[in-house]
Amino acid sequence: MASVKPFTISVPDSSLDRLSQKLSITNFPDQLDESGWDYGAPLADIKRLAEYWQENYDWRKAEAQINELPNYRTPIEVDGFGALDIHFVHQKSPVEGAIPLLFAHGWPGSFLEVQKILPLLTSSTTPSFHVVAPSHPNFGFSSGVTKRGFSLPQYAETCHKLMLKLGYTQYVTQGGDWGCMITRIMSLMYPDNVRATHINMIRGHQPTLFSNPLLYLQHKFSPYNAREKGGVGRNSWFAKEGGGYREEQATKPQTLGYSLSDSPVGLLAWVYEKLHDWTDNYPWTEDEILTWVSIYWHSTAGPAASLRIYYESAKDVQFGRGRTEYYIPKVPLGLSYFPMELTVVPKTWGRTMGPVVFESEKDHGGHFAAHECPEELVGDLRKMFGKGGGAKGVVEGRDGYGVEKGRAKL
Repeated sequence: MASVKPFTISVPDSSLDRLSQKLSITNFPDQLDESGWDYGAPLADIKRLAEYWQENYDWRKAEAQINELPNYRTPIEVDGFGALDIHFVHQKSPVEGAIPLLFAHGWPGSFLEVQKILPLLTSSTTPSFHVVAPSHPNFGFSSGVTKRGFSLPQYAETCHKLMLKLGYTQYVTQGGDWGCMITRIMSLMYPDNVRATHINMIRGHQPTLFSNPLLYLQHKFSPYNAREKGGVGRNSWFAKEGGGYREEQATKPQTLGYSLSDSPVGLLAWVYEKLHDWTDNYPWTEDEILTWVSIYWHSTAGPAASLRIYYESAKDVQFGRGRTEYYIPKVPLGLSYFPMELTVVPKTWGRTMGPVVFESEKDHGGHFAAHECPEELVGDLRKMFGKGGGAKGVVEGRDGYGVEKGRAKL
């Protein structure tokens, strides 16, 4: 694999100087008296974070910590779009029979969402995993796409070809947000290679009498539990107050892109609002927030490129996000329900999405499960793929158990 090369993130000093200059001349808006989060990111929060970003935040320290991860880049040929340089983290387990797992991030996350679960998944605790976590095209330190039409099938193709290039002809996947949708399309396109998938953003639909008579009866006559009852309010909030960003990004991403690309504070406010609203009271530190935002600011393609997945997926009538919400056969499916996800559905709805072999309901946690609740997410994966789990042994010759050997990266 000569074309797979170690990669070191190194933002030029000139870029950091320009960022500091832009932060110093920010023109902040005013704010109404007694306005709160219902209006959006509060002025005091954004001023505090912007000042910290300029005066105290140390990107070089964050960069060094990220570079401690096993980072690589390699060209991946995507049909109709040419070769794209794909950045990814690849950590192998010392367990010989470890299961290859693709971790797919979403927006406004990045490959860095794997950081907390990486040492847990790749430890000698069984079942163990070899983990691959790419920056999707248009995100992080992967190439941007210069042609229209790069939708979920192309993101799926990129991830699949990366796994094949690393020697993983059979593998499993995990994802939330767009990572959920990308891995679901991978299950549809490559069922012989994707041996099972686990997701933590579940967007199934109410079963009908004609499509799923048994699930329909279960849903009709089974009372909602506490999580499902709480989900009614969460769903209503998101539909009425939380989804405006998606409409803009799915319809006019270029217009929004000017602001996010030119104003670091504009980007900060746009992302920070989601980190606050989409989590379950997660105690974000300034450094965490600014590292997540900085990855977008310093990304290879720029922050505007990350919005285009919304537009392209909305225009894709065959393999857009809507297709991922309905039944996909053949590939075993695992579902972890977190109460502060953006949409919270009953289990009977989730079972309409595919051949479900694992379910777990949590009493805490939100949209960024790998970052908010890493131990719980890894625990679910071990239950799903471990002894007695519904996806035990789905990858031929790699069941997560075996002889331990010296730790390797690639």
